[in-house]
Amino acid sequence: MTTHKQPKNAIQGTLFEEDYLLRTLGSIVHTPDIALTELVANAWDAGASRVDIIIPSDLEENMIVEDDGCGMTSKQFRERWMKLGYNRVKHQGKYAEMPPERESIRRPAYGRNGVGRHGLLCFAPKYKVETFRKKEGRRFLVTTVSQKDPFVIESEEIIDAKRHGTRLTAEVSRNLPAADRIREVLSARFLHDPQFTVSVNGKSVPLAEHTGLIEQTTLEIEENAKAEVYVIDATKSSKTTKQHGIAFWVGGRLVGKPTWTLGEVLVIDGRTKFAKRYTVVVRSDDFFDEILPDWSSFKDSERVKQFFNIISEYVNQVFLKVSEERIQETREAVLREHRTQLEMLQPLARLEVSEFVTEITTQQPTMQSETLSVAVKAVIQLEKSRSGSSLLEKLSKLSDEDIEGLDRLLGEWSVRDALTVLDEIDRRLAVIEAIGKLSSDRKVDELHTLHPLVTQARWLFGPEFDTPEYASNLSIRKAVEKVFDQRIDREQFINHLRRPDLLILSDATLSTVSLDEIDRGNGLNCLREVLLIELKRGGSTIGRQEMNQAFDYVEDLLGCGLLDGTPYMRAFVVGHEADPKIQEVRKFGENPERGRIQVCTYSQLVRTAERRLFRLKDRLTERYEDVTGESLLNKILAEPKQLKFTETNQS
Repeated sequence: MTTHKQPKNAIQGTLFEEDYLLRTLGSIVHTPDIALTELVANAWDAGASRVDIIIPSDLEENMIVEDDGCGMTSKQFRERWMKLGYNRVKHQGKYAEMPPERESIRRPAYGRNGVGRHGLLCFAPKYKVETFRKKEGRRFLVTTVSQKDPFVIESEEIIDAKRHGTRLTAEVSRNLPAADRIREVLSARFLHDPQFTVSVNGKSVPLAEHTGLIEQTTLEIEENAKAEVYVIDATKSSKTTKQHGIAFWVGGRLVGKPTWTLGEVLVIDGRTKFAKRYTVVVRSDDFFDEILPDWSSFKDSERVKQFFNIISEYVNQVFLKVSEERIQETREAVLREHRTQLEMLQPLARLEVSEFVTEITTQQPTMQSETLSVAVKAVIQLEKSRSGSSLLEKLSKLSDEDIEGLDRLLGEWSVRDALTVLDEIDRRLAVIEAIGKLSSDRKVDELHTLHPLVTQARWLFGPEFDTPEYASNLSIRKAVEKVFDQRIDREQFINHLRRPDLLILSDATLSTVSLDEIDRGNGLNCLREVLLIELKRGGSTIGRQEMNQAFDYVEDLLGCGLLDGTPYMRAFVVGHEADPKIQEVRKFGENPERGRIQVCTYSQLVRTAERRLFRLKDRLTERYEDVTGESLLNKILAEPKQLKFTETNQS
């Protein structure tokens, strides 16, 4: 183990808070099922054939995770377990290290960044490691209660070693999970290998009895060869497809590793929710002669190709079946989005658009709604182009000056370029005009007018927020609901399916969205930045009390333990006016800064937005002069309605 001495002239080394790892490792130390999944994956990488987990019924009792893997010597424990960011691939290779009795098995390893071993910190600040290897046994007590190091070995002792493996023990003081749920999650995530068993409190879940089993069938591959196929729903999408795919069992042994590619054919796109949620197990004892000597895959033979073709066809059928509901939702969402344009078409043209949507989603069930929307827009334009009467009518009404300007515009821009830019400018100008008119009207219902309008236009708060990547995140919603539980107005709570970013409080509306990223250290998804907007009601004045309150809930959110990672918090408190005596910007944390709280008024938002748009509204004074604030609001926030495309023209 490499050690680094401090320079002789060093005055002091780095100090660490005792919760340093909890604040840097993200969901692995806050979410029980992720923590235990990582610990089981560690056992997999150690060549274990079984993992036994004991989950207590109450706090202050022991949780135990025990495996029969290779174990570690004292030297290996210090070099591997105690090294932050341990690079497993660099030091141990891409394959799991197997015990002597299983050394013929070649098993790809999960570990990469050395974070999985910290999973027990999800449940306690210290834990015990008992590990056995080559007749050497050691018991280590590991704790995070230290300022000098993120975690330390508090004690070490020699114990008898009559086996190989590792046993982890922690006295649970937080995040106690339900044993039944953990059993279902782990059995689904690790069921792909029949030679690897996970039990929770003495019970494992047999393949045929798994609650996630959505379909089981027997396929006839050829006259004397059959295969049993099981389709398992893991109940929760994973971040990767490592533990998902089509797994082949022959003679009770896994052939290769689970994958959605059979031979040279990609059965399912690994980026889809289906690929990250389901596992297909194919069990057959009729293909021993078609397996390579190292069991890494099947031979390239006509018999295997036929086998793969039948399995691929079946998996696609199941995929279409479970995707039907999502496909229908995608169709309806896209048609609602283009309601206005569709209503302008003739009934026959509307029917053709509807049939196009049905056909393309049936053929491409994984198509994203954004892609489908672009295709539908193109079809609508084609339908409109069949008649140019409306265009000729508009051209006939243009003045000479307008025609000259149109000619110059089309000489430099395509029509699509011009429309894209002008539509976005018009939408933003409409938002500014609507806020300006509605915020000064004392009769306006702020809760249902101003607040949804402002929270939907994040660009008002700065160009850095002008990105579709800001979205409502599950961990953010849970954290906000926990912190604001007593202040939520349940009677006026907006449907979370329509606006999952909004919470209605007793005195304000709260919008919370975030930017995600993949942590380079551990490869897990985490939050990079959180945008929090609190809009006060009732002609409110924002003073010292409101700023202190905002500061407190930013602090509560960062310390609630429900956020993935350690995001930077940007909070805005918006009202009708601000007390001139208050400090308008307050920072949270130092070295590093962890957040910033800023006060602003509706009039400030309007003025700032106008300057960002180069005062275009002043040059188009007549465009919105006779349009009311309510009309602008309806234009911006109008909810599309469901269309019936089977109607025919009876006239």
